[in-house]
Amino acid sequence: MRVVGVFGPTASGKSDVAAAVAELIPAEVVSADAMQVYKGLPILTNRSSHAERLVGIWPLSYTASVGEYASVAHAAIDEILETRTTPLVVGGTGLYFRAALAELELPPAPPPGARQRWSRLYDDLGAEAAHARLAERDPSAATRVHPNDRRRVVRALELAEAGTSLVPPQEQLFAGAWRHPTLVVGLEVPKPVLEQRIEERTRRMFEAGVEGEVRLALESDLSPTASKVIGLQEVATLPREAAIEALIVRTRRYAAYQRKWMRRLEGVVMVAADRPPEETAAEIVALARTRERVSRR
Repeated sequence: MRVVGVFGPTASGKSDVAAAVAELIPAEVVSADAMQVYKGLPILTNRSSHAERLVGIWPLSYTASVGEYASVAHAAIDEILETRTTPLVVGGTGLYFRAALAELELPPAPPPGARQRWSRLYDDLGAEAAHARLAERDPSAATRVHPNDRRRVVRALELAEAGTSLVPPQEQLFAGAWRHPTLVVGLEVPKPVLEQRIEERTRRMFEAGVEGEVRLALESDLSPTASKVIGLQEVATLPREAAIEALIVRTRRYAAYQRKWMRRLEGVVMVAADRPPEETAAEIVALARTRERVSRR
């Protein structure tokens, strides 16, 4: 059977649906989640209780990149295909999802010392002047990055110096050939249902001990990418009820972004996920089998 990609917003039930698919066909799940690649925050990142590849593969001190993730994801998918098992790529991080399934033209490594040089320029000249320099070198990136976002302004200047852009071609993100024949499924959950799931899941995280998990994680040297895990700062700095409310709001906003991203994926087939995961999984398997029969004619 072909590769199956399952994309959906947070709390849409991706992991349970994937596990149900694996009960119906020989399949192995490959996670495409930028935060679940880290060890140490299983509660905060909503790590699945089901077996998934590429979960917890790097320490919190590690600076992850989509390029490195793509390399290990491609190797995992190819290895699964060699066993005549279906790779089931499951995620909610759009760029990681595409990177796992396609050959993206990723930005090159910056020239030696570029990050330090542009960081000094940002600090010496100030946010507005550094952003103006970016506007001269890469106007499209400048329109997408706020002057006060130091990390992204510096990164955009690095990439401009290397002859590329922080803003990749849009067709690369949402369209283009997959590495293997692939069925891409989007999990559709009505907004009110999704928002209720997000609230319930957030409260379960606190009951499960997410505050202690975060305290322990902050004792380590977090990389810039690990420090961006949604909820990390809220849980660490706010009283419990305030942290819960702030995390619910932030997660709902992220889910809205994911829903928009999902609908732009070329060839995505939307499947209802506001029902038992076994029913959603059965529809996905039926779609995959139908596509497989058609492709062989």
